Amino acid sequence: MSMMTPQELRILKTSKNRLLGLDVGTKTIGLALSDISWKVATARETIERKKFKKDAETLFQLIDTNDVVACVIGFPINMDGSEGPRCQSIRQFAQNLLAIRDFPIVLWDERMSTMAVTRMMIEADLSRKRRDELVDKLAASYILQGALDFLGVLIKR
Repeated sequence: MSMMTPQELRILKTSKNRLLGLDVGTKTIGLALSDISWKVATARETIERKKFKKDAETLFQLIDTNDVVACVIGFPINMDGSEGPRCQSIRQFAQNLLAIRDFPIVLWDERMSTMAVTRMMIEADLSRKRRDELVDKLAASYILQGALDFLGVLIKR
């Protein structure tokens, strides 16, 4: 399994499984879960990054307890389509997860996700402190929802 394209996720769909969305930052990881119909992404939580092994344990515990069949990880491609140092970091994060467990992972273009979520929170008149508390898990939800919308179009065909 391991690294997959978004199109290949369709083969994993059953009536009771979910997808996990990740917004991986240097200090935190935002988490979001899909519903079992793969239509709606819900922000779950933000975990403070510690050591990779501890972070992976937390992720795999969430995966195991929620019938998650794949992870959709935000992939921060530059606006011009090139890959910068953050892409390399995310690719390494995914490879490190795969070294622990062979598990389907999709890298999803997350351009503008944090900006879109931040704009939405400003429009909702949330305080800066509240925005800081929510931004990572809401970005994970935004990333996962993009993948779910893409899959919804593919599954209807």
